[in-house]
Order: sequence, then structure tokens, then C-alpha cells
Amino acid sequence: MTLLSKILLFFPTLVFTITGTAIFYFVHSPSIFSLLAVLFSIYGFPLVVYRCHQWIYPVQEGISYLQGKEYSPWWGSHQIQSIYIAIPALEAMLRLIPGAFSMWLRLWGAKVGRDVYWTPGLEIADRGLIEIGDRVVIGHRVGIYSHVIKPRKQDLMLYVKKVKIGSNVFVGAGSHLAPGVVINDHTFIAADTNLYPNQQVQ
Repeated sequence: MTLLSKILLFFPTLVFTITGTAIFYFVHSPSIFSLLAVLFSIYGFPLVVYRCHQWIYPVQEGISYLQGKEYSPWWGSHQIQSIYIAIPALEAMLRLIPGAFSMWLRLWGAKVGRDVYWTPGLEIADRGLIEIGDRVVIGHRVGIYSHVIKPRKQDLMLYVKKVKIGSNVFVGAGSHLAPGVVINDHTFIAADTNLYPNQQVQ
């Protein structure tokens, strides 16, 4: 693990520290400015750091290894996003506002079409690595994962590939989508369906 990888392990702690400071400031000096400081520390700061990281170390699709001497851009991007995986309520609140969560994902680099319905109990591991068409329904407790890791030759092999969902698609509750999954237009995915890496659904 490189030095940068070890430093980014502390990124969630940094976000908590900045957010705690902003909340303390808001409690003692309530104003629009201090409220915006709280919101920026929770939503804006990780996003800005991610975009800068993506500009310098863009995440590449394909196979790589995590225990070598080379820095893994995916590892860094995952640490930056991990706060939203650890505390899903932060993004669940956005899904209660029509259009807000789709806009949020676009800011991370995802391609999201019109009239996409997101249920609150959703998990997305890689926000910038999804493409979704128009009029899509994502059911309760659906997981979308654009990466998979498995031990291989005394190392950890990482496979990264975008998940692509076409238009007029319904993804049933409890389904899990692995990296490289492609769901074509006008497709119904039954509840509790597991789609495996690079599986294409007609």
C-alpha cells in the first residue's frame, strides 16, 4: 500500500472532524453561512476532493492489483466515498427530494437520465461508474457495485467496470448488480436477482 493510500484511509475521519467543527460553529453562531458550512462539509467537501482526485488519478476500468507498489486510483476514490456507504442516511435524505439524488450522482460523474425513481434503501459503491437511462425504477435494498475484489496469487485482484442500465427498466427489491452488468431497455429484473460480472440482460 502506497503512502497516498494510507493517507486517504483517514479521509472519513477528516470529514467527521470538519463536519463536527461546522456543526459547533452553527450551534454557537446560527446563520445561513454557518448552515451552508455544515452542508458543504458533508456533501461538498468530499465531492470536490473526489473530482480533484479523479482529475489527477482517474479510475480505469479493467483488472489491477491492490497490494503492489503502484497507487490504486480506485482505492483512493473508494475511501473518499466511504462515508456515504458507512452512513447511508446521508444520501437517503437526498432521495426524498425529487431529482436531487440523480443530480447528486451526475456531480460524481455518473450518467443518469430523466425520471429515475430511487428508493431510500439503496447502496451504490462507485458513484461515478454507472450509466442509467430514462424512466428507471430502482427497488428497495438494491445494490449497484462497479467493482469486485478477490484473492489471487497472494494478492488482491480488483476488477472495475461500469454498470449500465437502459431506459424503461425496473430493478426489483433486493437485487445486486455486479461490475460490467448491462441491462437493456424495457427489462424487468425480478426481486432478489443477483447479476454477475459482465452479465447482459435482454
